[in-house]
Amino acid sequence: MKEDNKKEVKDNDVVEIKVGKLLGLSKLRQNPWILSTILLVIVLIFITTTGFTLGSGSVNSEKAAENLVNFINAQGNGEAKYISSKKDKGFYEITVEYQGTEIPVLTTLDGNYLVTDVVPINGENVEEVSGQQEIPNEKVEVTAGDSPSDGSENAQVTIIEFSDYECPFCGRFYSETLPQLKEKYIETGKVKLIFKDFPLSFHPSAQKAAEAARCARAQRGDTGYWKMHDKLFENQASLSIENYKKWAKEIGLNQGVFDACIDSDRYADDVKRDLTYGESLGITGTPGFFINGISVSGAQPFSVFEQIIEQDLSE
Repeated sequence: MKEDNKKEVKDNDVVEIKVGKLLGLSKLRQNPWILSTILLVIVLIFITTTGFTLGSGSVNSEKAAENLVNFINAQGNGEAKYISSKKDKGFYEITVEYQGTEIPVLTTLDGNYLVTDVVPINGENVEEVSGQQEIPNEKVEVTAGDSPSDGSENAQVTIIEFSDYECPFCGRFYSETLPQLKEKYIETGKVKLIFKDFPLSFHPSAQKAAEAARCARAQRGDTGYWKMHDKLFENQASLSIENYKKWAKEIGLNQGVFDACIDSDRYADDVKRDLTYGESLGITGTPGFFINGISVSGAQPFSVFEQIIEQDLSE
């Protein structure tokens, strides 16, 4: 890769994060976007599960801190401990200890929302930010193994995706970016897509959904796998074992064989091995990709994939 290659960074540069894994000060200092992304995910969960509205009145900083600590601890990824709080520029800055690290977090004054970033809108103290960032020069060696694939075996470019069937950002990649990749690159034999499982711990249906896709593959190979893969992403709001069995019948699988497979946890360990392997490669959230070894994180737009792919095709 040439050092001057760039990729666009847009609003949908979002990755679903394993919160307990990333709340570390050293990583936050090296990658300032991590905390904002973590908080964005938490905010989305908070909005969905509570229905709170902004402007519902103020609470004292202790109450806001209590809300924050209770919410973090409810995620089951480790306990947070309240350290201190203060009011700052219309927000509460609450410091919590998490996994041995003290982390400052902003909340709204009503104590209902975390704030991912404070951006001045009066034109003061605003740094000019480029819309481009360099594509990493370093490539990671990633082994496909026996994972399901789509595309020509002789494709010049291989994309290895680590994904979670319950992750909304993975669903966004499936619905928005993947169709364009298929049309321009996969169906034309230029790119091969390989799928690996990375079920996040706070998605209760992700593990069994991954097993369901593998049970489909056991009967119909990669063709059956991708059919179940599509069913799962197209029905993210209704993931359940009952529905996996229903969809198995709809895509033409032997119902009894599939039911026995999903009920027996036959592929549970295989799914977990994918997760462990992804973590060893530095994957911390979903979706995560390696394009001929180049790491790409988040539900990136098609243009980001296109740029890296075209660079590799031209070499």
